[in-house]
Amino acid sequence: MKLAIILLVLSVLSQEAYSQNFERMRENMVRQQIQNRGIDHQATLRAMRNVERHLFVPRAQQRRAYDDGPQPIGYGQTISQPYIVAYMTQLVNPGPGHKVLEIGAGSGYQAAVLAEIVEKVYTIEIIPELGNQAKILLENLEYDNVEVIIGDGYFGHESEAPYDAIVVTAAAEYIPPPLVAQLKDGGKMIIPVGSPFLVQTLMLVEKQGDRITTKNLMPVRFVPFTRKE
Repeated sequence: MKLAIILLVLSVLSQEAYSQNFERMRENMVRQQIQNRGIDHQATLRAMRNVERHLFVPRAQQRRAYDDGPQPIGYGQTISQPYIVAYMTQLVNPGPGHKVLEIGAGSGYQAAVLAEIVEKVYTIEIIPELGNQAKILLENLEYDNVEVIIGDGYFGHESEAPYDAIVVTAAAEYIPPPLVAQLKDGGKMIIPVGSPFLVQTLMLVEKQGDRITTKNLMPVRFVPFTRKE
Protein backbone atom coordinates (compact mmCIF):
# COMPACT_ATOMS: atom_id res chain seq x y z
CA MET A 1 0.00 0.00 0.00
CA LYS A 2 2.78 2.43 0.93
CA LEU A 3 4.61 1.66 -2.30
CA ALA A 4 1.46 2.32 -4.32
CA ILE A 5 0.98 5.69 -2.61
CA ILE A 6 4.62 6.62 -3.21
CA LEU A 7 4.33 5.71 -6.90
CA LEU A 8 1.13 7.75 -7.22
CA VAL A 9 2.76 10.80 -5.61
CA LEU A 10 5.81 10.47 -7.87
CA SER A 11 3.52 10.22 -10.91
CA VAL A 12 1.63 13.38 -9.92
CA LEU A 13 4.87 15.27 -9.28
CA SER A 14 6.25 14.10 -12.62
CA GLN A 15 3.13 15.29 -14.46
CA GLU A 16 3.30 18.68 -12.73
CA ALA A 17 6.98 19.07 -13.66
CA TYR A 18 6.15 18.04 -17.25
CA SER A 19 3.37 20.66 -17.42
CA GLN A 20 5.52 23.39 -15.85
CA ASN A 21 8.30 22.68 -18.34
CA PHE A 22 5.93 23.25 -21.25
CA GLU A 23 4.67 26.43 -19.58
CA ARG A 24 8.26 27.76 -19.42
CA MET A 25 8.83 26.79 -23.04
CA ARG A 26 5.64 28.58 -24.07
CA GLU A 27 6.63 31.74 -22.20
CA ASN A 28 10.08 31.68 -23.82
CA MET A 29 8.42 31.21 -27.21
CA VAL A 30 6.25 34.30 -26.70
CA ARG A 31 9.06 36.48 -25.41
CA GLN A 32 11.88 35.44 -27.73
CA GLN A 33 10.15 34.47 -30.96
CA ILE A 34 7.11 36.73 -30.96
CA GLN A 35 7.48 39.86 -28.83
CA ASN A 36 11.12 40.33 -29.84
CA ARG A 37 10.01 40.38 -33.48
CA GLY A 38 7.52 43.18 -32.97
CA ILE A 39 4.20 41.50 -32.21
CA ASP A 40 2.47 43.82 -29.74
CA HIS A 41 -1.23 43.01 -30.12
CA GLN A 42 -2.05 42.17 -26.51
CA ALA A 43 -4.92 39.80 -27.26
CA THR A 44 -2.68 37.83 -29.62
CA LEU A 45 0.10 37.62 -27.04
CA ARG A 46 -2.34 36.40 -24.38
CA ALA A 47 -3.72 33.77 -26.74
CA MET A 48 -0.25 32.52 -27.65
CA ARG A 49 0.51 32.18 -23.93
CA ASN A 50 -2.77 30.40 -23.19
CA VAL A 51 -2.92 27.82 -25.98
CA GLU A 52 -0.89 24.71 -25.21
CA ARG A 53 0.82 24.28 -28.56
CA HIS A 54 2.35 20.90 -27.67
CA LEU A 55 -1.13 19.37 -27.57
CA PHE A 56 -1.60 20.18 -31.27
CA VAL A 57 1.35 18.14 -32.55
CA PRO A 58 1.94 14.36 -32.51
CA ARG A 59 3.23 13.11 -29.17
CA ALA A 60 6.66 12.32 -30.63
CA GLN A 61 6.99 16.00 -31.65
CA GLN A 62 5.84 17.59 -28.40
CA ARG A 63 9.34 18.45 -27.14
CA ARG A 64 9.85 20.48 -30.33
CA ALA A 65 6.41 22.10 -30.37
CA TYR A 66 7.75 25.45 -29.14
CA ASP A 67 10.75 25.55 -31.50
CA ASP A 68 11.07 28.47 -33.92
CA GLY A 69 9.71 26.68 -36.96
CA PRO A 70 6.83 24.62 -38.40
CA GLN A 71 6.26 21.04 -37.26
CA PRO A 72 4.76 18.09 -39.17
CA ILE A 73 1.31 16.94 -38.07
CA GLY A 74 0.79 14.09 -40.55
CA TYR A 75 -0.92 13.74 -43.95
CA GLY A 76 1.72 16.01 -45.51
CA GLN A 77 0.57 18.98 -43.41
CA THR A 78 2.31 21.19 -40.84
CA ILE A 79 1.54 23.41 -37.88
CA SER A 80 2.89 26.86 -38.73
CA GLN A 81 5.86 28.54 -37.06
CA PRO A 82 4.69 30.27 -33.84
CA TYR A 83 5.74 33.71 -35.09
CA ILE A 84 3.76 33.29 -38.32
CA VAL A 85 0.65 32.26 -36.36
CA ALA A 86 0.98 35.35 -34.15
CA TYR A 87 1.79 37.63 -37.10
CA MET A 88 -1.24 36.50 -39.12
CA THR A 89 -3.48 36.80 -36.07
CA GLN A 90 -2.30 40.32 -35.27
CA LEU A 91 -2.76 41.48 -38.85
CA VAL A 92 -6.47 40.64 -39.00
CA ASN A 93 -6.94 42.51 -35.70
CA PRO A 94 -9.38 40.09 -34.05
CA GLY A 95 -11.50 41.29 -31.15
CA PRO A 96 -14.43 40.39 -28.88
CA GLY A 97 -17.66 39.84 -30.79
CA HIS A 98 -15.86 39.02 -34.03
CA LYS A 99 -16.68 36.08 -36.27
CA VAL A 100 -13.70 34.56 -38.08
CA LEU A 101 -13.34 32.00 -40.86
CA GLU A 102 -10.18 29.91 -41.10
CA ILE A 103 -9.25 27.88 -44.17
CA GLY A 104 -7.02 24.93 -43.34
CA ALA A 105 -7.78 23.74 -39.80
CA GLY A 106 -4.84 21.32 -39.69
CA SER A 107 -4.43 20.27 -36.06
CA GLY A 108 -6.67 23.13 -34.85
CA TYR A 109 -3.93 25.33 -33.37
CA GLN A 110 -4.64 28.55 -35.28
CA ALA A 111 -8.36 28.10 -34.59
CA ALA A 112 -7.65 27.75 -30.87
CA VAL A 113 -5.55 30.93 -30.87
CA LEU A 114 -8.35 32.83 -32.60
CA ALA A 115 -10.96 31.29 -30.29
CA GLU A 116 -9.17 32.78 -27.29
CA ILE A 117 -9.95 36.24 -28.72
CA VAL A 118 -13.13 36.21 -30.81
CA GLU A 119 -16.72 35.14 -30.32
CA LYS A 120 -16.89 32.44 -33.02
CA VAL A 121 -14.46 30.60 -35.30
CA TYR A 122 -15.43 28.49 -38.29
CA THR A 123 -12.52 26.41 -39.56
CA ILE A 124 -12.54 24.27 -42.71
CA GLU A 125 -10.31 21.24 -43.31
CA ILE A 126 -10.34 19.18 -46.51
CA ILE A 127 -8.53 16.16 -45.03
CA PRO A 128 -11.20 14.30 -43.02
CA GLU A 129 -8.74 12.57 -40.69
CA LEU A 130 -7.13 15.86 -39.68
CA GLY A 131 -10.44 17.67 -39.42
CA ASN A 132 -11.94 15.02 -37.17
CA GLN A 133 -8.84 14.94 -34.96
CA ALA A 134 -8.95 18.73 -34.64
CA LYS A 135 -12.65 18.64 -33.79
CA ILE A 136 -12.15 16.09 -31.00
CA LEU A 137 -9.14 17.93 -29.56
CA LEU A 138 -10.86 21.33 -29.59
CA GLU A 139 -13.94 19.83 -27.93
CA ASN A 140 -11.80 18.16 -25.27
CA LEU A 141 -10.09 21.49 -24.59
CA GLU A 142 -13.56 23.09 -24.29
CA TYR A 143 -13.27 25.48 -27.21
CA ASP A 144 -17.04 25.63 -27.56
CA ASN A 145 -16.83 28.62 -29.89
CA VAL A 146 -15.08 26.69 -32.69
CA GLU A 147 -16.91 24.77 -35.40
CA VAL A 148 -14.83 22.40 -37.55
CA ILE A 149 -16.15 21.78 -41.06
CA ILE A 150 -14.87 19.06 -43.40
CA GLY A 151 -14.84 20.41 -46.94
CA ASP A 152 -13.24 22.46 -49.69
CA GLY A 153 -12.16 25.79 -48.23
CA TYR A 154 -12.11 27.51 -51.63
CA PHE A 155 -15.84 28.17 -51.31
CA GLY A 156 -15.63 29.33 -47.69
CA HIS A 157 -18.72 28.91 -45.51
CA GLU A 158 -21.35 31.15 -47.04
CA SER A 159 -24.16 30.31 -44.63
CA GLU A 160 -22.41 32.17 -41.78
CA ALA A 161 -20.96 35.04 -43.85
CA PRO A 162 -20.00 37.82 -43.66
CA TYR A 163 -16.85 37.46 -41.53
CA ASP A 164 -14.85 40.10 -39.70
CA ALA A 165 -11.70 38.26 -40.74
CA ILE A 166 -10.56 35.30 -42.83
CA VAL A 167 -7.29 33.49 -42.15
CA VAL A 168 -5.97 31.15 -44.85
CA THR A 169 -3.21 28.77 -43.77
CA ALA A 170 -2.41 27.13 -47.12
CA ALA A 171 -0.85 28.57 -50.28
CA ALA A 172 -3.30 29.42 -53.05
CA GLU A 173 -2.23 30.31 -56.58
CA TYR A 174 -4.68 33.22 -56.48
CA ILE A 175 -7.10 34.77 -53.99
CA PRO A 176 -10.38 32.79 -54.10
CA PRO A 177 -13.24 35.15 -55.08
CA PRO A 178 -15.79 33.40 -52.78
CA LEU A 179 -13.62 34.28 -49.77
CA VAL A 180 -13.44 37.94 -50.78
CA ALA A 181 -17.23 37.96 -51.19
CA GLN A 182 -17.67 36.56 -47.67
CA LEU A 183 -15.61 39.31 -46.00
CA LYS A 184 -17.58 41.89 -44.04
CA ASP A 185 -17.31 45.54 -45.05
CA GLY A 186 -14.16 46.63 -43.21
CA GLY A 187 -12.98 43.03 -42.92
CA LYS A 188 -9.48 41.66 -43.46
CA MET A 189 -8.12 38.47 -44.94
CA ILE A 190 -4.58 37.12 -44.63
CA ILE A 191 -3.49 34.57 -47.24
CA PRO A 192 -0.28 33.14 -48.73
CA VAL A 193 -0.39 33.43 -52.53
CA GLY A 194 1.89 31.78 -55.07
CA SER A 195 3.13 28.45 -56.37
CA PRO A 196 2.62 25.71 -53.77
CA PHE A 197 6.14 24.37 -54.22
CA LEU A 198 8.06 27.66 -54.27
CA VAL A 199 8.31 30.71 -52.00
CA GLN A 200 4.94 32.44 -51.75
CA THR A 201 3.91 35.94 -50.72
CA LEU A 202 1.84 36.52 -47.61
CA MET A 203 -0.85 39.03 -48.57
CA LEU A 204 -3.28 41.19 -46.61
CA VAL A 205 -6.65 41.75 -48.30
CA GLU A 206 -8.92 44.52 -47.03
CA LYS A 207 -12.50 45.26 -48.02
CA GLN A 208 -14.04 48.72 -47.85
CA GLY A 209 -17.42 48.75 -49.54
CA ASP A 210 -16.84 47.76 -53.16
CA ARG A 211 -13.13 48.53 -52.91
CA ILE A 212 -10.70 45.66 -52.41
CA THR A 213 -7.06 46.42 -51.62
CA THR A 214 -4.16 43.99 -51.34
CA LYS A 215 -0.75 44.40 -49.74
CA ASN A 216 2.30 42.17 -50.10
CA LEU A 217 3.82 41.49 -46.68
CA MET A 218 6.63 38.92 -46.71
CA PRO A 219 7.92 35.77 -48.42
CA VAL A 220 6.62 32.56 -46.82
CA ARG A 221 6.39 28.81 -47.38
CA PHE A 222 3.05 27.12 -46.79
CA VAL A 223 1.64 23.73 -47.73
CA PRO A 224 -0.54 23.79 -50.89
CA PHE A 225 -4.17 24.87 -50.86
CA THR A 226 -5.80 21.48 -51.49
CA ARG A 227 -8.97 21.27 -53.57
CA LYS A 228 -11.49 18.53 -54.15
CA GLU A 229 -11.02 16.80 -57.50
